[in-house]
Amino acid sequence: MAVPKKDQERVTYARMYGAQAHKNGSERVVPCFWEEYADAWLQGFDDVPLVGIAKAKSIGDQMEAEVDEAAVSEPN
Repeated sequence: MAVPKKDQERVTYARMYGAQAHKNGSERVVPCFWEEYADAWLQGFDDVPLVGIAKAKSIGDQMEAEVDEAAVSEPN
């Protein structure tokens, strides 16, 4: 079943706010505002991975070494 774009955005935001609540040490209680998307909020709180979406990979040490301040600054 396809999820409309606007609903998918709300699910994504609900997950993000749930994850942030977990990081802040809040209780595992869905705020009233997110009741419609409670499942997504709780998945974010519990750090449940999204199905079919890979987590973003962190930048490797080598890449950080290659891209330094001089490499990204504008020429004079």
